[in-house]
Amino acid sequence: MTLELVFDIGLAALVLTVATWTLLARETTAAVIGFVAYGLLLTLVWVRLAAVDVALTEAAIGSGMTGVLLLTAAARLRATEAVANAEQPGATLRVVAALLCVSVFAGLAGIVLLLPEPGPTLAPQAAANLGSTGLGNAVTAVLLSFRAIDTLLETVVLLLALLGVWSLAPDRVWGGRPGPQGNVQRDGVLVFLAQLLPPVGIVVAIHLFWVGADAPGGKFQAATILAAMWILAQQAGLTDAPPVDRRWLRLVLVAGPAAFLAVGFLGFAAAGAFLAYPAGYAKPLILFIEAALMPSIAATLALLVAGPPARTEPP
Repeated sequence: MTLELVFDIGLAALVLTVATWTLLARETTAAVIGFVAYGLLLTLVWVRLAAVDVALTEAAIGSGMTGVLLLTAAARLRATEAVANAEQPGATLRVVAALLCVSVFAGLAGIVLLLPEPGPTLAPQAAANLGSTGLGNAVTAVLLSFRAIDTLLETVVLLLALLGVWSLAPDRVWGGRPGPQGNVQRDGVLVFLAQLLPPVGIVVAIHLFWVGADAPGGKFQAATILAAMWILAQQAGLTDAPPVDRRWLRLVLVAGPAAFLAVGFLGFAAAGAFLAYPAGYAKPLILFIEAALMPSIAATLALLVAGPPARTEPP
């Protein structure tokens, strides 16, 4: 038994252990912390599977940004957690829930075990046509060429999620600034980190975006890092979230999806289909879409964490 195999077995066992502990945790905060740890372990799993792009996305969005959102939600619901924990579901409801869980598990296991051998795949066709995109990173090529409509819908869903969060704001503060205002402590560790990390984070984000066409990276990973740097500066009180009624902010939020749609409709005239790229222009059009989406996704993620408008502008 090799050292790599021992590591993989240990990692798999740890993933299952943390997943089980997260499901059984009674407190919301403990469950969220378990979820974040589970996501970080999945990042290692994807790295072991040589799927670095997926690992970066899992660490940045699946574990990092989603974990922050869940921690924020848990803090808002803490006042009602004791009441919810005191409520005990009846035996019938427990049995039905258990049966549903077992059914879902059995269905997923059956799908995996009963797949034909070899399994159905479009990988050979995709690999044979990767050269037409001019991109060295197969993941970016697939996401923005062969399944570009899915990627477009993902960006639209993010924007709709932000609109849903904003809709939770009371009418009296609509159009104001989201989240509480950070307290500036000039000698605090948080302020020191907020001054030290953002320049480094911005450089790393630009690098991830720049190499995304030919190596692991891309807009989502870069945008998440930019959003994290913005959130850090806000938490330290070095800057404040902009009012949600600012026209420039709304333009930034919709610019990426709008550019994506524009290129998609251009495909009708230039290549005969929606989101089809004319021969020889696939790579520049894909890079244009990525460049337009990065600031939109970064702003959307940061504002999702900030939450709904909570403060009006001072008189």
